Amino acid sequence: MSADTHYLSMDLLRFTTAGSVDDGKSTLIGRLLYDSKAIFDDQLEAIERATEQRGEDHLNLSLLTDGLRAEREQGITIDVAYRYFATPRRKFIIADTPGHIQYTRNMITGASTANLAIVLVDARKGIVEQTCRHSFVAALLRIQHLIVAVNKMDLVGWSEERFNEIVSQYKEFASRLEIPDICFIPISALHGDNVVERSTNMPWYQGSPLLYALETVYIGSDLNHVDARFPVQTVIRPNSNEHHDYRGFAGRIAGGVFKPGDSVVALPSGRTSRIASIHGPGGIVEEAFAPMSVAMTLEDEIDLSRGDMLVKANNAPQGSQDIEAMICWFSETRLQPGGKYLIRHTTREAKCVVKTVRYKVDINTLHRVAGDTSIGMNDIGRIHLRTSQVLMCDTYRRNRATGSFILIDEFSNATLAAGMIVGTGHADLPAGDFMDMGGL
Repeated sequence: MSADTHYLSMDLLRFTTAGSVDDGKSTLIGRLLYDSKAIFDDQLEAIERATEQRGEDHLNLSLLTDGLRAEREQGITIDVAYRYFATPRRKFIIADTPGHIQYTRNMITGASTANLAIVLVDARKGIVEQTCRHSFVAALLRIQHLIVAVNKMDLVGWSEERFNEIVSQYKEFASRLEIPDICFIPISALHGDNVVERSTNMPWYQGSPLLYALETVYIGSDLNHVDARFPVQTVIRPNSNEHHDYRGFAGRIAGGVFKPGDSVVALPSGRTSRIASIHGPGGIVEEAFAPMSVAMTLEDEIDLSRGDMLVKANNAPQGSQDIEAMICWFSETRLQPGGKYLIRHTTREAKCVVKTVRYKVDINTLHRVAGDTSIGMNDIGRIHLRTSQVLMCDTYRRNRATGSFILIDEFSNATLAAGMIVGTGHADLPAGDFMDMGGL
């Protein structure tokens, strides 16, 4: 991988925060922004005024992310709040998601593009059901890096013993999840201990503060740079005198590396050609890789349109009309076995029918719900879909971009569900509990 690839991978970190209600997610994000000097003066003045009106002793940094007055009055964060900030080392996009079980769909939305998840644990309460649920969702969405931030350490006397007890409890639970990189940091978001600066109240903790961990976590190997995947979004035909014969295929690379001269196959037609040139926002590029947006020209005139995919000849994705998938249901209208929907996978849209609901998952115990195949809002389950067109897909485990899809109501155009492909064809189900199935 080139230096440019490394730079692109390291430059931006998307992360999500999750935890129970009142674990301090919004306060933590506010503290990160405040201590890293990412708050504008007028925002700070507004927070100071609101804190004074509430009669609170400490500057209430949670007000920075709880943008709606109604949400503030309820004391909870309802929707996904995105915040942006930067340090000299890295740029960040934060998704602050709700803690309530009825907002699981919001967490799925916020975490679907995240490189890292911060799971907050109240040092007084320890590991609770929401901790397990949010960690499970992070594993389901193939988030490779997780930070367990044990918050409110000031309320347990900065106890090393209590911190170690929580770490031990979490490790026992997390042994059932497939998250390769987990670290634990004791913090006090309210007072700023171990958030940006190292805490003097916990000299026993020898690790890095939270911000330094976010700045230095390596995510360059998270993307699939092996399997070359280029879903075509649109065909560019300028029809101008300057570019009379230009015919470029534009889209975002979903995996692998492409270079001029590479032999490629167009799917689903199977026609072959070679890449003539690759154009990025700044002009011609010598190589392109995920997640770059580019336009490619080919040496041969072959028929390509939106929904098709360019891949390498010796490394094609699975092409199938039978899809096995895990889904999170977003809609108040329940999933209907035999129901007909639109499926949007990469740049291809097709009709589909739900042939079978395999099972529903209890996201607190990670077990199947015996005999219950009714999927409603915020439920997670496994289904078998039959599509009207062949989809060129990988498993979500292998590639998050080509292994994911959404289901859409074809009449209202509402997004009904997010799906993660487990396999193609009529996959057999192993016995055992959900996390033993190896399908995530």
